[in-house]
Amino acid sequence: DFVDKHGFPVMIKAASGGGGKGMRVCRRREDLIPFFRACASEALASFGNGACFIEKYIGSAKHVEVQVIGDGKGNVVHLWERDCSVQRRNQKLVEIAPAWHHPMNVRKAVQEDALKL
Repeated sequence: DFVDKHGFPVMIKAASGGGGKGMRVCRRREDLIPFFRACASEALASFGNGACFIEKYIGSAKHVEVQVIGDGKGNVVHLWERDCSVQRRNQKLVEIAPAWHHPMNVRKAVQEDALKL
């Protein structure tokens, strides 16, 4: 089981949707099932899909996004990176573009990796 291998805390997330809905940080095993059920219920009510997943929670991580566009024929470009780390209840409040406070080599690597996806 994921938490046996990776430990706590974990983030339970709705597989569909966004805006901080269907997300909870779980720090104790006894909360895992009730939190998962609550996230699934909220996701189903909000997005019509109650599927959820669990990932390791990293509280001090930066949230950096890269938007990519493609033509369906293999031609893909990125629209640069943005830092979305300013959040409240797991919902972005501010997006800073470009993410100038990250070193250029990190920004470039994130952009290139986004294109590979």
